[in-house]
Amino acid sequence: MELKELGIAHPELESAVAMQLALMDVQRRIQGRVPLPWIQSDADWLAAQQRAGRPIVRFGDIPLNWSDFRLTFRQTADILYRYEALDRTEHQEILTLGRDGHRLEPLVSQWYQATAGVEPGMNPSDRTPAGSPASLDQVLVLALRPFLARCAEALVQSVDPKIWRYGHCPFCGWEPEFACIMPSAERRLVCGRCLAQWAFDALACPFCANADRSLVTSFATRDGRYRVYACDVCRRYLKAYDGRHSTRPVLVSVDAIATLPLDAAAMQRGYVG
Repeated sequence: MELKELGIAHPELESAVAMQLALMDVQRRIQGRVPLPWIQSDADWLAAQQRAGRPIVRFGDIPLNWSDFRLTFRQTADILYRYEALDRTEHQEILTLGRDGHRLEPLVSQWYQATAGVEPGMNPSDRTPAGSPASLDQVLVLALRPFLARCAEALVQSVDPKIWRYGHCPFCGWEPEFACIMPSAERRLVCGRCLAQWAFDALACPFCANADRSLVTSFATRDGRYRVYACDVCRRYLKAYDGRHSTRPVLVSVDAIATLPLDAAAMQRGYVG
């Protein structure tokens, strides 16, 4: 309902809203079929992972049904193509890959282990085969989300907030896509892959750990609902929903679209998302 109202209030965002609704529909249907994983990990191992800044969901922990994943993978690519987020060539290459389980399954495993940081020594630059479509990362992130979100649900009590103060996700290791400022002024980051949330320093950059406040630029919308934190060291930025000025919790699927004008403003200032 929030998304539909956003599209009505801001016709210029109608296409982005429609794409988000289509993606949510696919992910919701698949996530409803994903069982809550039974993940048992040694307490000492969990603590060691967190102290080392390594996420706790290993690839073998993910309750992947490959038939469901291939379906989600193809449907995600179709939606992105329909709304011009993929070009025709990339779309066809990704669909071809999705039909070949012998290629797709090891690729997903390799990609996850390289991007999660669970397995020491994995090089993120080797996460997808040479010559892969540039948008493959985006499709894999969205297609794996329903499965990883269930893992985060199962392990939410396993993360010690006193230990985990890193800028990447404690569950899957991905970067934050968004942030939320709580009424208490605590800032929580939202993972761009599994949508898990975790506490992080209110002003430090989650991408490079810069904590010099004189090198962090912040600006907000006129109503104060949204903010941007931009780092003058690594030139990355992160958008945030300010819960101190609103009556509802953060809704990333809505707020990421509502703040598209902030992306343009940040990029005009030379920052990268």
